Amino acid sequence: MTHNPADSTLERAIALLDRLVAFDTESSRSNLPLIDFVEDYLLGLGARFARIPNAEGDKAALFVTFGPNADGGVVLSGHTDVVPVTGQKWTSPPFVLRRDGERLYGRGTCDMKGFDAICLAMAPEFLAAPLKKPIHIMLSYDEETTCAGCLDTIKRFGQDLPRPALAVIGEPTLMQVADAHKSVTTYRTIVTGHEAHSSKPWLGVSAVHVACQLVAALERIGRDLEADRDEQARFDPAFSTVHVGIIQGGTARNIMARQCEFFWEFRGLPHASHRAALDRFEAFCAQIAAERLNGFPNAKIETIVETQAPGLRSEPDSAATTLALALAQANHTIAVPYATEAGQFQSGGLPAVICGPGSIDQAHQPDEYIDIAQLAEGVAFLRRLAGQLST
Repeated sequence: MTHNPADSTLERAIALLDRLVAFDTESSRSNLPLIDFVEDYLLGLGARFARIPNAEGDKAALFVTFGPNADGGVVLSGHTDVVPVTGQKWTSPPFVLRRDGERLYGRGTCDMKGFDAICLAMAPEFLAAPLKKPIHIMLSYDEETTCAGCLDTIKRFGQDLPRPALAVIGEPTLMQVADAHKSVTTYRTIVTGHEAHSSKPWLGVSAVHVACQLVAALERIGRDLEADRDEQARFDPAFSTVHVGIIQGGTARNIMARQCEFFWEFRGLPHASHRAALDRFEAFCAQIAAERLNGFPNAKIETIVETQAPGLRSEPDSAATTLALALAQANHTIAVPYATEAGQFQSGGLPAVICGPGSIDQAHQPDEYIDIAQLAEGVAFLRRLAGQLST
């Protein structure tokens, strides 16, 4: 799809993306400078919005409403945080938007400040449209780490904030409509052993050795989970997965390790219980503790749930799917393997889909980019939305 270079809204989106990329909103940092900028922009337009701070006060979500101040309508949701650039080899500064032909480079251009920019660029058109149902824009935080930065806002829907009828989450899908994604739950397992000289291993218990047994058990659990497959083969891979990403522990080669910890994750098919791996793992931990840790009072195995983001279940006839397919001018949906905030909206009672500009293949990469044509498609999608809600 080619874009119209005379489209002032598209040009405004590019200019806004330039400003949004300039804010280093890595998840470990505050997003408040970006939120301040967006609020100033919206104040200049006369738009209505509410800031929803986190408990610590160092981050905030923003909820913007156009049209009637009433329940119903559509919320367009995007996150403001980005993944780190540390250790990546960029050919230009990551927090400076660089245009090269028909591509825009910079951290977050694709994931997902590009979507944020087109939503904000459409604000003047939303304000001018005779909307009969509201359009909301929601900007969240901490999506890249916990997917929980949207929850405080969702909890206020129907209370002091209007309750939208459905949600469109603008993660990069090349403007295809995704109606399903896997869940993700992340864990930290800590093994505490008993130190002793390695020449007399019966005097202690190595946390490293026990941890290795547990990691091997997780691999077996992962293989067993492959039997529960997505019959429609919409996901790649078509089964739930278990992965151990980090393991660390021990003091020296000749000391039986007192402590070892490892970090792992479970990515589940939408219908799978988030405890599908954990229940089996904890049963194995209890068995190993009885066999290996008995007789050492301080030795133990602990597993902590760090983050949990629900999957998005396909709802083919939902209002969100029907509307998004019409707006995207498409006749089928896709499933994506990565987790998004869409599952949180669905868990909160709102039908939800994912549809946004850019490709997930560019997300989190050095020299992350988005094609301007994708931004143009996103603008066209949002224009159709304004037209649909004005009739």
